[in-house]
Amino acid sequence: MKITLLVIGKIDDSYLLDGIDKYLKRLKHYIKFDIQILPDIKKTKNLTEQEQKNKEAELFLKFIQPQDDIILLDDKGAELSSKRFADLLNKKMIASVGHLVFLVGGPYGFDNSIYQRANQKLSLSKLTFSHQMVRLFFVEQVYRAFTILKSEPYHHE
Repeated sequence: MKITLLVIGKIDDSYLLDGIDKYLKRLKHYIKFDIQILPDIKKTKNLTEQEQKNKEAELFLKFIQPQDDIILLDDKGAELSSKRFADLLNKKMIASVGHLVFLVGGPYGFDNSIYQRANQKLSLSKLTFSHQMVRLFFVEQVYRAFTILKSEPYHHE
């Protein structure tokens, strides 16, 4: 299985890039994982919220393949413990999912076309985080999930 985190816009803060890079390097021992960064939507001040969500959806849908298993990182999604998230990844591997794609939406969330295409929704927290921080938190949680699955001494309950 390959996991992709699909996001819009780059990160400029070096501390976030360093943290993400740290966990990407660690993840190489467990699974193929990459972050696909789509370009920012230009001239958003002239767009309504819905127009911006439509443009973001167009970008997402260009990347997503019909056979991909899509999970939205969305505040309306299911909240899982780290252990249950590890179980979710394990079930996807057992089900022979070839490509698991997690999407981080823009500031207004996802267009309905993305909600309809998604297989699941997952919330990282009831708290609100910047889209850049979500990337670091998510990559760390994927790493944590694999250490849980391998019974390695990273996660403590």
